[in-house]
Amino acid sequence: MAVVSLVTGALSVFGHLVLPGIGGGTLALIAIVTGIIARGEIKRSGEQGMWMATVGILLGVLHLLVIALIFIFLIVAVFAIGGWALLHH
Repeated sequence: MAVVSLVTGALSVFGHLVLPGIGGGTLALIAIVTGIIARGEIKRSGEQGMWMATVGILLGVLHLLVIALIFIFLIVAVFAIGGWALLHH
């Protein structure tokens, strides 16, 4: 599970190229969920891979934050351009 989290977290950036709009976000969510599951399994069993699970979670969270910031920026830009266009029409 830790490897799945790490790999899907890393691939989430490229997921937008394959399925624009949903691909990267979906992979980021998978990275977060599998990372959380893997951390629980590692704590119970004492196996290795905690760093992979943690990095997978971090990559997934960072990716979702970037998506949210881009979305907010686009909304603000649309309103700013719309307001500017109304004032200068």
